[in-house]
Amino acid sequence: MSSMSFRLRSSGRSTWRWERLVVLLALVALGGCAVLDTQQRRWIFQPSQATWSGGAAAAEGLADVWLDFESRLSERPVRLHALWLPHERSDAPVLLFLHGARWDVRGSAFRMRRLNELGFSVLGVDYRGFGQSTDELPSEESALEDARAAWDWLRREHPQRRHFIYGHSLGGAIAVRLAAEVGSTSGGLIVEATFTSIPDVYRTLRYGWLPLTPFITQRFDAASRIGQVASPVLVVHGSADGLIRPELGQALYERAPSPKRFVLVPGGSHHNAQRVGREQVQAALIELFGVRP
Repeated sequence: MSSMSFRLRSSGRSTWRWERLVVLLALVALGGCAVLDTQQRRWIFQPSQATWSGGAAAAEGLADVWLDFESRLSERPVRLHALWLPHERSDAPVLLFLHGARWDVRGSAFRMRRLNELGFSVLGVDYRGFGQSTDELPSEESALEDARAAWDWLRREHPQRRHFIYGHSLGGAIAVRLAAEVGSTSGGLIVEATFTSIPDVYRTLRYGWLPLTPFITQRFDAASRIGQVASPVLVVHGSADGLIRPELGQALYERAPSPKRFVLVPGGSHHNAQRVGREQVQAALIELFGVRP
């Protein structure tokens, strides 16, 4: 949810979409709606082939990677586009980067570059419906399947390296679930600006008191899965995050098993906590994972 606003007092396209989602849930609660799941997937992911104005420039020089597999969900071939940014050290750990909503992976290229500077070779992947990947409306299940395909590529192409999973915002919830499923093959899980679940985020909305959470089909329940993660966990959140409240990141951290660290970046927003808190994040990476620039 790199550009998704859950707080209705914020303005913009994302707020308008979530206001519509509240209305849709209310209508379903009253009379039912066959398109509820489809609309939720559209409004939560906001899939796009586009990126923000600086995304294309940030992605220049990154190598294209293509991942082809047969989807067990759709029983159709899927092609995913990814960007690869190797570290100058040939033995550097490799990291799977899972982006948030709305923009394609190029929109997170600047985050990939910062992680590269912190010591990782980075693979960032577009889920179905984003960028140049298969044009199909994504869901929680299909995004997980796509993330697993990218993880398998990392493990296959770089078998001797340490492997990490990183997710930003909505990508953080996908990262938690992937890390829970792959077990000890992951050397560590890092999530930034993420949350416990979509219903919990809904409750932070202006109309979150309405009893509509049973109608949320795309739940992204990271809180119920993070306890199953078998690797160390780092949770990063900006204190001034106006989209996903820091309390949700703190609550997710509290449910994680040890060893773990919580980095609350003073003044960090939903979009810049990694940059503003670079020194804090770097210290946590060294302490928790032994990863150095």
